[in-house]
Amino acid sequence: MTPVRKSLLGAAIGTAVLAFSAVGASAAIVCSGNACWHTQESYTYPPAAHVIVHPDNWAWGPSDHYVWREHPGRGYWSGDTWTEF
Repeated sequence: MTPVRKSLLGAAIGTAVLAFSAVGASAAIVCSGNACWHTQESYTYPPAAHVIVHPDNWAWGPSDHYVWREHPGRGYWSGDTWTEF
């Protein structure tokens, strides 16, 4: 195999690895009521959570009244209480 072919093969393999690793990322914005937070994992929230999952690039409009309430861990906001599940 020539050096040029080896370089092209290496570049193709590197591109494929990066493409597959990007597919695994699942950042999102989750909202419950007027509270929104970021999540890096894809969870199945219980129906009682009443959450809406948005894509990571989602933004509320100028007349919307949301607040950011970040919290580590797996859970959701219910009023002023963080409920883990």
